[in-house]
Amino acid sequence: METQRLQTILQLEDMKSFREIFLSYPLYDQAQMYVRFTPETRIQMYNYLSPQEMANMFEILEEDVESIEKYIVEMNKQYAADMLGSMYTDNAVDMLKELNPDLIPKYLRLMDPEEAAEISEVIDYKDETAGAIMTTEFISVFENQTVRAAMAYIKSKAFDAETIYYIYVVGEIGQLVGVLSLRDLIVHEDDKLIFEIMSDRIITVNVDEDQGDIARVARDYDFLALPVIDENNILLGIITVDDILDVIHEEHTSDYSGLAAVDVDETTVNPFIAASKRLPWLITLLFLGMGTSSLISQYEELIANAAVLSVFVTLITGTAGNAGTQSLAVAVRKLGNADSESRSWGKVLLQELETGLISGVVTGATITIVIGIWQNNFILGSIIGFSMLAAITVANLAGSLIPLLMDRIGFDPAVASGPFISTFSDLTSVLIYFNIAQYFLEMIVG
Repeated sequence: METQRLQTILQLEDMKSFREIFLSYPLYDQAQMYVRFTPETRIQMYNYLSPQEMANMFEILEEDVESIEKYIVEMNKQYAADMLGSMYTDNAVDMLKELNPDLIPKYLRLMDPEEAAEISEVIDYKDETAGAIMTTEFISVFENQTVRAAMAYIKSKAFDAETIYYIYVVGEIGQLVGVLSLRDLIVHEDDKLIFEIMSDRIITVNVDEDQGDIARVARDYDFLALPVIDENNILLGIITVDDILDVIHEEHTSDYSGLAAVDVDETTVNPFIAASKRLPWLITLLFLGMGTSSLISQYEELIANAAVLSVFVTLITGTAGNAGTQSLAVAVRKLGNADSESRSWGKVLLQELETGLISGVVTGATITIVIGIWQNNFILGSIIGFSMLAAITVANLAGSLIPLLMDRIGFDPAVASGPFISTFSDLTSVLIYFNIAQYFLEMIVG
């Protein structure tokens, strides 16, 4: 309702009323109304809001990266450049990376040279590294300054800094030597020297470090920001907690997408594009499924002699597939843990083997009793139960071994998707089931 009201005000070209109402809302609400405006309405509002005001709102909108390009390209190029230049460096870089690469130099040329230089420095870092998500708007002071001088400097720079809770202390060539909080400055005497009150026990991240590892460091130490350094300990930027939260969300989304073999953020994508992304997995799984069908055909004679066996094929394969997917999820989660002990190959495999055996014994015993009573045939129940035990154990091992192997050779273990494990489990379960059944029947028949 408020969106329609504001659109009506814009149509009446009442700039004063529009600014008064629109800017009275929190930035998040402004962003939500902005995305609901028609393109014509948005183009008109660019005349009523300054690039800085638009930048404040886009700082919130930055997470909706799929729509960023269409919003920026509909703006006047100089207006868009001024807006991007008014944003914090890390957010401006995120937005520029969503544009056609040919457009990026054009916007940089229209920016203030100093702002363009800061953005250019960060935009060249490899994606999903500390350098790519850091901001250069931080405050640093020299170790030989007094508290009075440092406070005066902080006041002059505080408006442009992304956070002033942590103050970083650097040496003559910019090397990181310490850190202190704003509270440290407030509670100490004005004549105290910075090196006397700073802490030299600093947790840092390297500029080339993976963003997933950075998120775990922030989680473990509960920091609001982490300093980013290079190989020479030169302070290059900081990563703030809001960016770390974005990374955690991105990493979890990526893991879930891998486990489901689909991009869970594809909801706004054209159906043909979405289908093209899913088809490679589906076709691959189709051929694996055909392998399972071909394997079953090899046991036609066995099925003909004991047709009841075919009734329980889906029971065996479905249960094993579920067990394998559970094991996969646990293995991927453990691989994402920075604790070296939890990443031990032997420990993970042994644990999953034990878990598979326990689950298999309990499940197998249960189905043996159920089928024995239901079919009045405990021999058949034993065949199904023993097959269930073996299939679950193998599926558990596969669910943990495949992501472990992928991690060892440098691939994202999350791409060992649930559908792949389920299909692989079908193949192995059928092989196990019919071989066990054939062995038992040969013993019985002689």
